Amino acid sequence: MRFFDYIDGELCAETVPLRAIAEAVGTPTYVYSKATLEHHYNVLKAALHGLDINIAFAIKANSNAAVIATLATMGAGADTVSEGEILRAMRAGVPSNRIVFSGVGKTKRELEFAIKTEIHQINVESEQELITIAEIANNLGKVQNVVIRVNPDVEAGGHSKIATGYATSKFGVSPATAFAMFENAKQLSGVKICGLAVHIGSQIIDIAPMRAAYEALALMVQQLRLSGHAITRLDLGGGLGAIYDDKGEGPDLEAYGQMVREIIGPLGVKIEIEPGRLICANAGVLLARALVTKANGGREFVVIDAAMNDLLRPAFYDAYHQILAVKEPPIGANLMPITVVGPICETGDTFTVDRPMAKVNPDDLLAFMSAGAYGFAMASTYNSRPLAAEVMVSGDKWQVVRARQSYEDMWQGEVIPNWG
Repeated sequence: MRFFDYIDGELCAETVPLRAIAEAVGTPTYVYSKATLEHHYNVLKAALHGLDINIAFAIKANSNAAVIATLATMGAGADTVSEGEILRAMRAGVPSNRIVFSGVGKTKRELEFAIKTEIHQINVESEQELITIAEIANNLGKVQNVVIRVNPDVEAGGHSKIATGYATSKFGVSPATAFAMFENAKQLSGVKICGLAVHIGSQIIDIAPMRAAYEALALMVQQLRLSGHAITRLDLGGGLGAIYDDKGEGPDLEAYGQMVREIIGPLGVKIEIEPGRLICANAGVLLARALVTKANGGREFVVIDAAMNDLLRPAFYDAYHQILAVKEPPIGANLMPITVVGPICETGDTFTVDRPMAKVNPDDLLAFMSAGAYGFAMASTYNSRPLAAEVMVSGDKWQVVRARQSYEDMWQGEVIPNWG
């Protein structure tokens, strides 16, 4: 569900016309709906009722402080993959004891910071990392809680670049290696292995692969306990998908919750779950303005002021985003195949090819829907284009939550050397 609808012929975020935001802030601009964030969090929480669970929002999906703070106020923790994300989460109000540190390549500096900060847990992805954590914790006089990320050889996800659970993936360790790590940890002080973690991919709609992964995890718990290991928590990762197509369907969250209660519930463990796009994808749109239209080789092009540096997903993943005109087209308006592109000098700077759309004229405003996840978070200053502004809406109010980057901001810190 998303709180972006036409009101009196104008596309609005909750009750705020997007045109008013574009006129005040300019384009391209990301606009987030607070009500949509809250709705998706509450729906997921309700689906998981009866479980001892920490919903840790995946900061990598959207790292804006206003987004994180909205969810932190509702009780969400944070799933982080860098020191910077840990700092972002705490700055936005997430207590350190609700922060999970994931990622396949953590530096010693990052691990030391996480241990000093006394975060909830570190998800370990290799034998070397486990030893490093133990050494750092020992030097600091601490004992760090960790879980071992297991690779169950279950592939899932909407694109090969976001499938993470297959056997040859860079993520996690095999079950056999995980068992060995539990045994080896008996010789390590400074670290306490509390359980297991799994994350098999992203943009998962069919929960069957998750069931297979969770069943494999539950079997490992039973085997580890028979060997004398105390398993007190399981990290079930994220990956639940969002709806990008207005005719599409998302994952059945009630069925997902029931599946978790059925497979994981009887184990009597604390649970972490780390949703990202499920919560924030449909909570954001990217506002852009048409610059020029032209025909080339029989194809109708609309060139807009947003580019692949603002929204990378279509160029990177061939990802689909619904594109709506901010001014509602008249009922029965003729549709024509339109190719929407950005101004960057790359053919890959293309958002959609020959999509049926109502005619677009120069200066028209367009909204890329479901852009709240991996939109601004993956943006860059390629072609020396300043980062877009970000706005949050709540009811009939709105506020700039990140100012548009200036050119001075963009090149601050650069130095032209004086070789004397």
